[in-house]
Amino acid sequence: MKQILLSTTVVLAMGLTSCNGQQKQNIETKKEEKMEISNKEKVVALLKSIETGAQEPVGYINPDKYIQHNLGVEDGLAGFGALLQQLPPNSAKVNTVRAFQDGDLVFAQTDYNFFGPKIGFDIFRFEDGKIVEHWDNLQEKPETPNPSGHTMADGITEITDLDKTKENKTLVENFVNDILVNGKMEKLAGYFDDDNYIQHNPQIADGLSGLGKALEYMASQGITMKYDKVHTVMGEGNFVLVVSEGSFADKHTSFYDLFRVENGKIAEHWDVIETIIPKSEWKNDNGKF
Repeated sequence: MKQILLSTTVVLAMGLTSCNGQQKQNIETKKEEKMEISNKEKVVALLKSIETGAQEPVGYINPDKYIQHNLGVEDGLAGFGALLQQLPPNSAKVNTVRAFQDGDLVFAQTDYNFFGPKIGFDIFRFEDGKIVEHWDNLQEKPETPNPSGHTMADGITEITDLDKTKENKTLVENFVNDILVNGKMEKLAGYFDDDNYIQHNPQIADGLSGLGKALEYMASQGITMKYDKVHTVMGEGNFVLVVSEGSFADKHTSFYDLFRVENGKIAEHWDVIETIIPKSEWKNDNGKF
């Protein structure tokens, strides 16, 4: 009888030890899962660190490989650090309004205030969980809304229709190539639901009618806008970002256009237009695109 009791005690003890070990392993696994953050979250944290001065997010950048396409910033992690050092203490404000992921690319739309208010798009490429490349486009933020009362960053933020990412990217790429690059204006109406089109460009009112009036005014002032080449198309669900090269007012220009697609039609548009500085002023040799 004693032997039976002893055996039972040993078995129970082994079982409890096994359960405790399993519980500990589960807790550790949950800790690891909690600690692991998405690439989107890394980008938002890194951008916010410009404001807060937090050091941890800088660790999301690969210290040995960081290709910089902002032509006013030196290449590598050192260039990023030098940029931060130029900012007066506690002067920067950063509010990332939208963030998206397409494969190894994360792209974000941010309301900045450093050396003056700006709206920017940033694109980061990841390898093995680390940021290895960065592109951006910045534009000064106007003090007043556009003719329809919209700012450069307000509007819908919810990401939907994840199953339609590919077809939405195709739709928007075709629109930019057909209309903006090749000027096939006879196809324009087919990309929109009548005149239902929310516009966030600071100079243009809603609808195709608003776009038409703006283009007429620009033409009357001798201002030309030309898209020459689409470089990149990225998307997540109902949002698609297109990076293009061209000219605005006869200046070499980078166009970043974000579109929201609804029911197979373009429903909303945000953009940032930046003049590309002369090559003599570049601080890296990686090119804008």
